[in-house]
Amino acid sequence: MHFPAALPLQSGKSIRGYDLSFETYGALNADHSNAVLVCHALNASHHVAGVYAGQANSEGWWDNMIGPGKPVDTGRFFVIGVNNLGSCFGSTGPMQINPDTGRVYGADFPVVTVEDWVDAQARLLDVLGIRSLAAVLGGSLGGMQALSWTLQYPDRVRHAVVVASAPNLTAGNIAFNEVARRAIVTDPDFHAGHFYEHGVTPKRGLRIARMIGHITYLSNDVMNEKFGRQLKRAVEDATRGEVAAYQFSTQKIEFQIESYLRYQGDKFAEYFDANTYLLITRALDYFDPARHFGGNLSQALARATAKFLLISFSTDWRFTPGRSREIVKALLDNRRDLSYAEIDAPHGHDAFLLDDARYMGVMRSYFSGIAQEFSA
Repeated sequence: MHFPAALPLQSGKSIRGYDLSFETYGALNADHSNAVLVCHALNASHHVAGVYAGQANSEGWWDNMIGPGKPVDTGRFFVIGVNNLGSCFGSTGPMQINPDTGRVYGADFPVVTVEDWVDAQARLLDVLGIRSLAAVLGGSLGGMQALSWTLQYPDRVRHAVVVASAPNLTAGNIAFNEVARRAIVTDPDFHAGHFYEHGVTPKRGLRIARMIGHITYLSNDVMNEKFGRQLKRAVEDATRGEVAAYQFSTQKIEFQIESYLRYQGDKFAEYFDANTYLLITRALDYFDPARHFGGNLSQALARATAKFLLISFSTDWRFTPGRSREIVKALLDNRRDLSYAEIDAPHGHDAFLLDDARYMGVMRSYFSGIAQEFSA
């Protein structure tokens, strides 16, 4: 969808003539009361569920959660997935043409925040004729957007589902993001963010950024269980029925975990935009609804009127359960209606994308309750 009017941004700048890519699933009911907005995390998109006809490996990133008969049942809900401004999957971002200059935005794309994304999503819903959301749902950075919806548009959200998220980033999380950004901007092919004009991509920096990020998404237990200290060459030699002397090396891939991380980095560098990575991680860093309230989260969340479901995972050390409990406490301070589930799962931050039966059960039960509100 194209939006010719300028969107004011938190930075004081604005962006005009922009596009938002989105997908919808299910059908909007007569009074438009069954809409669910899904907000995506760092490297995801508007393609939330289902597959594209004729395209292999095109499954939506939350397909296990959303669809007919699934926890967020598209037989009952009208689900909307939106690709955020600044992303590289169809919505206007650094790879597109700046209508004011006629040149690719590149590093000149304006800084965007979680609040800016929510404002853009609200404009899209206006055009779709959706005044009120049955629920806004997101995990990780998507959970921050869901939380921000309840503060920016409290009268438009009946339920907010915030999964594996936090009210802001810790210094440690900001540090991980900064190391990843430095890997990108110091890549010789970055060219101060205008690498498109040079016909190159800072793939080395993107690979390292993804490897750093991926380490933080997995728990130590999962890494040990999947890879341990297995040597890649030892596994290959055993497969061939050979016994080879191990040769120490500082350059070769020797451990299975090294091979896995390099594979993830290589794959990421082929499809993700470097400037988008910088923009989105900065949006993560900047998000802090309590900053205008002297750091008092309870005061910040006083504006929220929605009902909440918060979910955290025991081994998630990127967004620990303690961060979710901060939100829970702030909501309880304001006597808000909320449910909280802390799932004992071994998968780390990635658990919010996986098929843990307890997690899926909580989501199914909660959304069944929402559906009863507009089905009665």
